[in-house]
Order: sequence, then structure tokens, then C-alpha cells
Amino acid sequence: MISLNSFHSKNLVLGLGVTGLSIARYLKRRNLNAVFFDKRKAPSGAKELKCVLPKSKLILGAIDLPKSIDRIIVSPGIPEKYPLLIEARNKDIEIISDIELFSQEVSTPFVAITGSNGKSTVTTLLNEMCISDGLRSFAGGNLGEPALDLLIEKDSDIYILELSSFQLHRTKRLPAKVAILLNITPDHLDWHTNESEYRQAKYRIYREAEFAVVNRADSKAIKNSQHCSRIISFGLDAPDEYQYGLRSHDGEVYLACGKSLLLPINKLGIEGIHNQLNALAALAAGDLLGLKKTAMLEALINFSGLPHRMQFVARVKAVNYVNDSKATNVAASVASIKSIKSKLILIAGGDGKGGNFRDIGIATKEKLRCAILMGKDAKKLARVIDTKVPIFFAKNMSEAVKKAASCARNKDTVLLSPACASLDQYSSYAQRGEFFCSAVKELEQ
Repeated sequence: MISLNSFHSKNLVLGLGVTGLSIARYLKRRNLNAVFFDKRKAPSGAKELKCVLPKSKLILGAIDLPKSIDRIIVSPGIPEKYPLLIEARNKDIEIISDIELFSQEVSTPFVAITGSNGKSTVTTLLNEMCISDGLRSFAGGNLGEPALDLLIEKDSDIYILELSSFQLHRTKRLPAKVAILLNITPDHLDWHTNESEYRQAKYRIYREAEFAVVNRADSKAIKNSQHCSRIISFGLDAPDEYQYGLRSHDGEVYLACGKSLLLPINKLGIEGIHNQLNALAALAAGDLLGLKKTAMLEALINFSGLPHRMQFVARVKAVNYVNDSKATNVAASVASIKSIKSKLILIAGGDGKGGNFRDIGIATKEKLRCAILMGKDAKKLARVIDTKVPIFFAKNMSEAVKKAASCARNKDTVLLSPACASLDQYSSYAQRGEFFCSAVKELEQ
């Protein structure tokens, strides 16, 4: 155990990943220093830290809480039950997130977006809508550029932030121009104490927002946003005046605002009911920002989605291969499974984060040809699959894809939609998706 009492920095930064390095750059811009701590033996950001803050201290392994510290800035993934944080709370030491620092410094209007699923898609889509309307808009937070690095863009008109429950849990102030909560389903129960704490973290997004976008199906979101000066809702039903939803006309289904038909859903570049909801949420937010509808609809038509989210990879021997590696929880996988019309070979599994897989069994009951399961919770997942469906266990993605190919028939879909986090086998959901794509490419050779 290393003692840091000989180091006199008042800031302790926990975690030296992408967020930790953005905190280092933030401190450098303010001529501040810090002690950095990472429990890993060789974090990837160690060399960059020395370039950014040469006088900083980096400690790897286990440490005692330094007496000189009066503020701890925590990277999102570090749980509340981490021993150093427990000790800090007992000593009334301030614990904050990078988003709290962002909120203290930002002078440019920003949109805050969260949800169990769809937040990356809506963040990217709304950013494209803003750019389409001529704004200098920059997206980041839990997606892409860390929030603190966005502050470098001094001539920006607006920031679009994706926020996780981890970030919201540790953020006291969040004066967003527009706050959006897309949906809530149980997730990250390995990090949060319980589902109630997870939900409360999500609802914090509305706390200081000027305007709110709410899902009409979530009565608690509506209740938590009542103080906002203007609220627009979205949903799959026909919308009231100034609200967003779906309407049918002459045999076609349209995105609609009130009674106004905006765009047939078959003109969207992204498929599935969940993406119709994502599009409606982005339109509602753009409306609150005063964006022109023509600019928003142009962005919608041109937006083809993000990698690892229902990404079509290839058609091999009349079988479609789809990469949905970003489906890291049950609700995301269920939405993707429901959007597939053909018979399905499902590749799933990983770290279930304490979630319940029951809905996977329900969603796949009529369409599953076989299931290939892998990772930490493969056996737990197998218990919800229909007993009539063949189940295979794979050690790695290459083996899983080869088995899927041998099971598939003409016009079937092989879908990687894990319903689990990836860190039991991969560095990220993106790496997992890339391994899937590579394995599919091998089938084409």
C-alpha cells in the first residue's frame, strides 16, 4: 500500500482512461495539478499523462487516501463501493464527475441525453440535425469526445452530450438547455445498489434543465420534468398538438408532429421501432432548439446509423449477418430481435451485469432457429431459451460465427446481439463487434 501524504496536490483523479486523460487536459488548461491513480498495472494513458501534466503523480495499484486531498474526480466506471470512495465519503471529501466540472465551466448551451438504450444514436442524430441547420455543433460525453475536451471548442454554438447513469449519479448541477430521457430498463445493476438508484440517476437529467423531452410511456419522467419551462413528448401513438409520434395516412406510417405528417418511416435510414422512437426524440429536441424542420428531416434521411448497432455486415450464401454488439442489455437485444422478420440465429452472451434474461426467451420464441452462446453468463442465458431450440456454446467469436453459418438456411439472419457487456472477453463492445465482422469476412473467402 502506497502512502501519498508526501504529495501536496488537492486533486485526486481516479482512473486513467479516456475520461481521466480529459481531466488531465482540463487541469493543465487551469494550471492545476493532481495525483492520478489507476488500479491497473499498465494503463494505456500513462505515457500521455506525462506529456500533458509532467509534474503530476501517477500511482498504480493500491493506495491510502492522502491527507492533503480535498477533491476526488472520478472516472465513470469506478463504482461507489470502491474502498477509497467509501473512505472519502466518511471524511466528507468532495467526490465529483467530469460532467460536474463541465457544468461548472460551460457557457455554451448544451443538450443532455440519457437512456438505457438509443442515447448514442440520438446524440449523433441530433448533432447532425444541428449541423444541417448551420450550427457549429459538437457531440461528446459518454460517446466519442469526452465532455471536458468539448470546452476547447470556443466558437461552438451548442454541445450535444450523451450521459451515462454513472456520470449522472455523481453530478449535482446540470443546467442543460434541453434534457432528454429516452427510456429506462434495468441495467448496470452490478454498479448501482439497486434498480431504484439506477432510475433516480437517470431522472437527475431533468433537475436543472430549461426544456425537457419525455417519453410518453414513462409517467415518472413526466413527473420529474414538470418544473421545466417547456416539455415535448414523443411516443409511438398519434401525438397531440406540438407533440411527436406516429400517424397513418393512405396505408403509410409517418413521423408526425401533432396532425402534421413529417416523413414516411420507410424514408428513414435506420430501421426498427426503436429507431422510430429515436428519430421522434431527436425531432422533439430539435424543435425545442428552434431548428428548421427541413434541416432536421434532411439529416434524418441521410443518417444511416452507427457501427455495432444493427449494422449490416454481409450477405453470405443467402444469409444476412448483422452486428448489434452495442446491445449490452436485455432491452436493447429484445428491440433488435423484434425488428428481424426472418428466422434467426442468435449469438449472445457475456457479462449480464446482474440483469434478468427472461425477455430474451419471450422475444425469440417464434423465430429462433438456434442460439450460440458465449461468455460469463452463457449458461444463465441458455435457461431462458425455448427447450425445442438447439443451443450451442462457443469459446470465441470465430467459433460462434462458424457454428451460426452451419445452422443457417437461405434468407435467415445471423444476429450478434449479446444482451450483455463485453468486458469478460473483450476490451469493449466495439472490439467484440469488430471480431464478429472479421469472422464473417472469413466466411466470404
